[in-house]
Amino acid sequence: MNNNPVIDLVNWAKATIENEAKALLQMKDSIDEQFQKAINFLKECKDRVVISGIGKSAVIAQKIVATMNSTGTPALFMHAADAIHGDLGMIQQGDVVIVISKSGETSEIKALVPLIKNFGNCIIAICGNENSFLAREANVFLNTTIDKEACPNNLAPTTSTTVQMVMGDALAICLLQLKGFTASDFAKYHPGGALGKRLYLRVGDLSRQNPHPQVETTANLKEIIFSISSDRLGATAVCHQGKLFGIITDGDLRRMMEKETDFTNIKAMDICSPNPKNINQDALAIEALNLMRANNISQLIVLENEKYAGMVHLHDLLREGLI
Repeated sequence: MNNNPVIDLVNWAKATIENEAKALLQMKDSIDEQFQKAINFLKECKDRVVISGIGKSAVIAQKIVATMNSTGTPALFMHAADAIHGDLGMIQQGDVVIVISKSGETSEIKALVPLIKNFGNCIIAICGNENSFLAREANVFLNTTIDKEACPNNLAPTTSTTVQMVMGDALAICLLQLKGFTASDFAKYHPGGALGKRLYLRVGDLSRQNPHPQVETTANLKEIIFSISSDRLGATAVCHQGKLFGIITDGDLRRMMEKETDFTNIKAMDICSPNPKNINQDALAIEALNLMRANNISQLIVLENEKYAGMVHLHDLLREGLI
């Protein structure tokens, strides 16, 4: 008996990955004029893309729907079993229907396909059996045939669902390219969460919520400490006649106190860091984060038309989930 099951598990995991990777590379060779035909149908679609399947293929269908919706192709999911019990009503005249199935021979698929054809909708089959009912009846057949599932019993849908999902990704990305879908477009569909904020949140959105600590170049130590502590950003801007001169952080104060013993005549101009790192208020917040990381700083001066407009702190970015 093998007394080292950990090695066996590692080998099984590697074999699973190798199996699925091999299947994906084989599928790449099957991308041909049928794929181009499918893209043309989808590009010309005036309404929605309806994606259907049953079992694990239904789960993959839902994932592809989500990917298409987030990349500018309106799509919706229709479960194959529910479709023949009333959900067919969601299909509109101009919809393109994608049906996903490994075998292409399940009873639900055989019942569904003729009904869709009667409506006159285009059917794109993502199927692992080129001789199946689904492959024969569809307007377009996208071949996702595999040699073997990663499952050692060749039963559990593993490799087959992987190639289905990647085929859907390939369709979505090609449509994205054809539509000229940009990062700005992507942000419109992802306003929530860290991903959306990386694409649309501006520095000014954050700095406007903060105090705008500042002192004149002639401010004394008491005024400097009061500005830093009361506004709780760990720093204050130093300005001269309305123009940014420098910045003083709480770290600058500590270093000054280590060196000096007489604080009577110390002015802001004496201890500030001139020409501090800064960013325009219209820049993306993620740019501010990158600038802070590159310079190992926690605060960043914000400018509007080259004038001091506030400050953004690392904690602001942390609060928004960008870190």
